[in-house]
Amino acid sequence: MDKYPPGSHVKGKIRNLTSYGAFVELEDGIDGMIHVSDISWTRKINHPSEVLRRGDDVEAVVLEVDRTNQRIALGKREAQKTEAMSLKQRLEALTISIGAHAGEEGKLCGSVTNIDIERALREKGFDVERRKIVLAEPIKQLGEFTVPVKLQPDVEASLKVEVKAE
Repeated sequence: MDKYPPGSHVKGKIRNLTSYGAFVELEDGIDGMIHVSDISWTRKINHPSEVLRRGDDVEAVVLEVDRTNQRIALGKREAQKTEAMSLKQRLEALTISIGAHAGEEGKLCGSVTNIDIERALREKGFDVERRKIVLAEPIKQLGEFTVPVKLQPDVEASLKVEVKAE
């Protein structure tokens, strides 16, 4: 277990999936577990099988080593910072357009919410959960807006959203 200090990056193979996490074989006789809450920053995962398969190779970070109970806690999302930085660059290079019905002086009949932005991102091939799209309040007028997207606790992208009249 001394071979796996907290903070170290490890690679392993998914050995088993349960409702609460994924067991990863680090080497013969040594497994670690990725708790379901430590799988992704960008998606709420209900069961590890939504994103992982038995036999998959996985990279993770050692979060904690419990020598008494012979357990190694792993986190996949901590290993995803590079992926989040790449997604940030792609989102910041993007402008999404959303059509809405507008009345006088560009005021919308309704509003544009994080649900609308999530849908527009999915149409462009991006899988970002709406709770990661940070709108202080719904957009209620035509125009261009910069919307923060919280990809990880320390990675936030600025997404350009253009609301056009339909």
